[in-house]
Amino acid sequence: MKPRTIFWLLEILAVSVLWEYAEAQIIVTTPYEFAVGASGGATFSSVTFNPKVAQSTLQGVTFGVTGRMTMGEYVGLQLELNYAGEGWNEKYDDNPELHYSRRLNYFQMPFYTRVQFGGKSVKGFINAGPQIGYFLGESTSENLNGATPGKVNEQHNMPLENKFEWGLSGGGGIEIRTGIGFFLIEGRYAYYFGDIYSTKVKDYFSKASVQVITTKLTYLIPLK
Repeated sequence: MKPRTIFWLLEILAVSVLWEYAEAQIIVTTPYEFAVGASGGATFSSVTFNPKVAQSTLQGVTFGVTGRMTMGEYVGLQLELNYAGEGWNEKYDDNPELHYSRRLNYFQMPFYTRVQFGGKSVKGFINAGPQIGYFLGESTSENLNGATPGKVNEQHNMPLENKFEWGLSGGGGIEIRTGIGFFLIEGRYAYYFGDIYSTKVKDYFSKASVQVITTKLTYLIPLK
């Protein structure tokens, strides 16, 4: 199953649960739980180019703050403000000594519907929802010196044209609740529908969208 299909299914699952709770008026009648905290982790990203550019995963970092509201036992909403490093790392199988990587730094805001399940101390959860971001800056590491004839090279000298990113993000993990707070281990996937370059008919690339896998550790403090 394709990643995009998986996350549309997660979205449908989350919305379906919310709808059932709304019909039963459980959201209104059950207690609310609020929690805030911080998170950090690693990103593993690439860019889907057309024409295709051979790549391996580029590793970066992410960190930020999280606010969460849980309604009843199973459903909640979560908002985050994060910094994230994304981009791409090119692969040259015919000359492994060559390298080119471009790191794109973003301020991001995911807004999730959350479905959780399990016991009082250990819970599993699924997050899914929209995510937007804004480009902060970039850096490049390379040793090509024009040594890649016959390859797709236009992206090397093209400045980022679209600073705003938007797409869907989601994933799941485990939450451990202790007397000093909540500890969450989570994996996510984000697919952006916008492109980093212009992709009109006259442009070189018809597609240039980022996709990212993220692993995160989050610490939340419940608010009384």
